[in-house]
Parts: sequence; structure tokens; C-alpha cells
Amino acid sequence: MAGHHEHGRSGADDAQGAAAMFEPTGWDERYAGQERFWSGEPNPQLVAAAERLAPGTALDVGCGEGGDVVWLAGQGWRVTGADFSAEGLARASRHTEDAGVAERVDWWQVDARTFDAGGRVYDLVTSHYLHAPDGGMVDVTRRLATAVAPGGLLLVVGHAPSHEFTQLSESHRNAMFLAAELVPGLPDDFEPVAVDQRRRTLKRDGGPVEAEDSVLLARRATR
Repeated sequence: MAGHHEHGRSGADDAQGAAAMFEPTGWDERYAGQERFWSGEPNPQLVAAAERLAPGTALDVGCGEGGDVVWLAGQGWRVTGADFSAEGLARASRHTEDAGVAERVDWWQVDARTFDAGGRVYDLVTSHYLHAPDGGMVDVTRRLATAVAPGGLLLVVGHAPSHEFTQLSESHRNAMFLAAELVPGLPDDFEPVAVDQRRRTLKRDGGPVEAEDSVLLARRATR
């Protein structure tokens, strides 16, 4: 499943490389290839949604190297970091150790496309820049919603299609979404709090570029 700020490939290996980025093996290879892939900073839409919340339990699905997990744990949350890449989870675990928050964190290897909460619920369920192929994020949203406790929040953030991503494969571009497209995935006991397209600046090797985040924030009824 395509993850954070994915750039894809070009040339003859584009289709094969693109397909690999939707599968655990592709991300295992990628995380094994260099010391740090992402910035380690928390995603700004998470900070905006959670910085004023009273800490509780949180589930971060598609946690990658654990930047959001580290931030939430540092804010006092009890966090479960979930990802389908074993290499990603191992790297995230090291980062929580380095940050001194490992005692507040658990790990869960799971694929969001087949996610089953199994009765576990959290005050905050969050996913950032996780992109399932072929419009699959509607179903992923529905699955993640089952893990939200009564009165809790679901935050799903992804890349909106834009000129910034024209170099990606067609399959990657088709996996991107607008926030409003996820609303049908919300169960009946959820009320949207924000269904937004938010501009932000991405750091790239060639300099800063403007892109758009799709942000769905929804609250589950207390009962």
C-alpha cells in the first residue's frame, strides 16, 4: 500500500515498482535500504487535530518509521503503531527507544486492506498518507472506523491528486483521494467534524512545492 510522500518509479520498471509499493515486501526492501526515510517529524494534520486533546489511547495505522507514534507517546498517549511492513515496525521501534517513549507504545503488524479490530477500540485512530489501490481507501476507512471507541475520533489524511504527483504511475495517482470521497465509508454512528482539502508545502530535493492534503476527521457517537 503506497505510503508517505511516495515518489514512485519511471521507465520500464514503473509498473512493477508501483505494484511493489502496495505490498509489504516492497516497503520491507525500501526500509532496509537506508537509515531514515522520512523526516521523523509528526504530520501537521495530526498535530492540528490532537494537540489540544486529552491523552488517551491511539492507533496509528500505516505508521511507517513511527514519527507520529513518537509524537503521540510524547504527548502522553498510549499508542499502538500498526503497519504491514516488519522492517518499518522494527525501525519505528528503534525510534521510540531513542525518543524515550517505548514504554508507552505497542506494535501491530497488520494490512489496512484486511484490517480487523477484533473488538479493540481506541480514543483516536489515525492514518496518514496510506493509499490503497483502486479507490480502496473507502473500505479502509470503514475498517478503521470499527476501532474507534464511542466518543472517539477517526483521522484519515492522504494526498489529493495534483500536479506535484504527475511523475507517479497511474496506479499511484488513482490511489489518491479527496476527503469527501471517504465519507461514504463512515458508519452511521459517525459524524464528520472536518472534510477538508488543505494546502501545505512539501520539502523536496529541488525545493519546496505546494500540494494538497485530503483530511477527514470524524467523531463516533457516545452510544
